[in-house]
Amino acid sequence: MADLSSVRDLSALAYGFIASKVLFAALNGRLFDHLTDGPRPRDALADITVIAAHRMETLLTACVSIGLVERREDAFTNAPISQQYLVSSSPRYFGEYFRFQIDRHVYPLLEHLDDALRGDADDNLYAVMENATETEHFSRAQRAGSLGPAAVVKQMVDLNDATRLRDVTGGSGAFSITLCRQYVDLHATILDLPAVESVAQRHVAEADLGGRINFVAGDALKIRWPDGQDVVLQSYLLSAVSGDRFPHLMTRAYAALRPGGQILVHDFFVDDDRHGPSGAALWFVSFLFNRGAVSFMPTDITRHAETAGFVDVETRDVISGLTRLLTARKR
Repeated sequence: MADLSSVRDLSALAYGFIASKVLFAALNGRLFDHLTDGPRPRDALADITVIAAHRMETLLTACVSIGLVERREDAFTNAPISQQYLVSSSPRYFGEYFRFQIDRHVYPLLEHLDDALRGDADDNLYAVMENATETEHFSRAQRAGSLGPAAVVKQMVDLNDATRLRDVTGGSGAFSITLCRQYVDLHATILDLPAVESVAQRHVAEADLGGRINFVAGDALKIRWPDGQDVVLQSYLLSAVSGDRFPHLMTRAYAALRPGGQILVHDFFVDDDRHGPSGAALWFVSFLFNRGAVSFMPTDITRHAETAGFVDVETRDVISGLTRLLTARKR
């Protein structure tokens, strides 16, 4: 839990959104890219970005104050963390996730949080899937946000004996691609909405895995899941649906698996005492716009898994303080 002890701590919470918008604005203006080769003075950055010098000064001062940029006499350079994660040419670039999912989709949504708490919100995080351009942006962002967890999950599971993976709401294919690269005998089927298909097929083709990963378009809650699967993966699915759908999804996963097959549930989880962690707890707030969506604990999903018939249920951290992986086996 956060230790709040003064009005200054409360003020830091209240002002926190300004720091977020500074980060997004710097990314959108490609500030970190312009500093990737070393220090540059304010006026040079103003010329490149077409941001007036006095406004650039304000932006740079804000970036320095929150640790994104460092001042070197009369010039500025990226802080090490920005050089690593906010420069678009970096192999660890995470800016697309911040720009497209957080700034473009989540941030505007939360302006209507009061409405969502009353049940009066008209929009939700996944309404963007109705627009082809926004679907592209959302999928790019989600891919950036899924590659890290997928890289961790591949080290946490043993799929050496698996040949068939059903990736339910697999989006751009980040998990399927990562797991198929790790396990050479594995073949995956991504199940997701039609709007995502072209994005997934492009990434699969770029990974040269078109012969081992295919896509089925449809609503995961409605269309048939073929049986005989070795693995059923549900990443960020439970947090996106109504809580009363959990038993249905667990039952469908159980029916789709062969005896001994595994279910992998990767998602946000709050602790069983509901004291945190804050990262997961705050993410669940954005899902309040999905009618019926609920925050959940490991014990909640363990109960649903065991009721469906799963055994050997275990939950472990993937991204500490944020996401976890629940694994279980069909009898």
